[in-house]
Amino acid sequence: MEALSLELLKSIVRRGIESDELDYKAAQSWTELPKSGRGKIVRHLIALANTKGGYLVIGVGEDRAGKPAVYTGVTDEQSASFDPTPVGSFVNRCVEPPINFTIERPLIDGKRYVIFIVRPFTSLPHVCCNSVDTELTMGVFYIRTPEASSRPAVRAVEIQQLLQRAMRNQREQLARVLRGILYETGAAAPGSGDENRFNDSIARAAEFFRHRRHPVREAPIMQLAVIPARWDPELFDLSTLRRAAAAAWRWNPDGGFFSEAGIESAYFTNVSLRFMPDEDSWMWQLFKSGLFHCIIALPPGKSIDGVRLGLWCVGIAQFLGRLYSELGWQEEQPLIRFELSNVENVGFECGDDRPGVCRIGKIEFEFRRSAADLTAGGKAHGEKLFRNICERFNLEDHQISGLLAECGKRGFSL
Repeated sequence: MEALSLELLKSIVRRGIESDELDYKAAQSWTELPKSGRGKIVRHLIALANTKGGYLVIGVGEDRAGKPAVYTGVTDEQSASFDPTPVGSFVNRCVEPPINFTIERPLIDGKRYVIFIVRPFTSLPHVCCNSVDTELTMGVFYIRTPEASSRPAVRAVEIQQLLQRAMRNQREQLARVLRGILYETGAAAPGSGDENRFNDSIARAAEFFRHRRHPVREAPIMQLAVIPARWDPELFDLSTLRRAAAAAWRWNPDGGFFSEAGIESAYFTNVSLRFMPDEDSWMWQLFKSGLFHCIIALPPGKSIDGVRLGLWCVGIAQFLGRLYSELGWQEEQPLIRFELSNVENVGFECGDDRPGVCRIGKIEFEFRRSAADLTAGGKAHGEKLFRNICERFNLEDHQISGLLAECGKRGFSL
């Protein structure tokens, strides 16, 4: 995992909500902690690594309501005590295989914090190999729950999920090795034909939508697709997709993109989890290959609602970050493709007397982001997506800033 930017680290520190990938601890010194205190930190690290990776922040205490909102930071002495060498030595004496983590000590708003950045396991899940007081028990697999608890995996479904992720990771590692061998021998290029397969899935999804919804031919059509690096039509089972989508919604239920009813009414096809409401002109699908596709038919002959689009951009960025984190793709960087067609001479409402106008028939752009990046900086990435769209409608900076400010007033929950 590449180093996180200061902006993303600040977002992690200031998020203020513990989750299955984020835990906060008050200011403390590693060298002054009793053995049980160190064991508690190790338990959190094991649980994060066995779930989907995440962050442990030192220097944030709880307020009277028990929320992690007291941003004290740590002293220079406390920061120095978290030396990666002795900390890593203690941690990895307690766990097999060793946990892949780094320690960052950023200065945020004039205060120093210690942040453990934990990667998810890549081959075998981590098991405790040394007991530490009441905090760690030998032979136990610890996991992180949506309620922000680091506890042993005791339910059958929890053990099953660990094994499924381990088998999927090993299958992907073997596939990378085989592709490398084939590439070196000239038998095939890595990823050969994968993009065409994903494009075929997207085209079929769009055709299905048009056949069922019959949008006006001139109506603007917006599509967003998240395209994995490799094609595997059976990478995920359908139940895993539904659980991941539901978990992503629960993390941000006010995001305005998905709803609990929408998740529940989504149905399985042979290849995907699909949601297409009876009345609205939009549809999304999450495929067993890991492909996500969303298509929306906008009202023909009307200007695009800038505020509504801005809220959608931030909501989709945050949702995708959580969705692919749930699927175990924190570090992979799938291609995110955006397209808005039939928009030549279409207006864009921006709150003043000079609305934007698009002078091209189709807006297209692509970028790559990891799930960890989207999760930590969903608002920033959503705003960047929105700015890219606004620029194609020839809006000026002050108009874009005004729209983003209005989005904030609408109470979008971050």
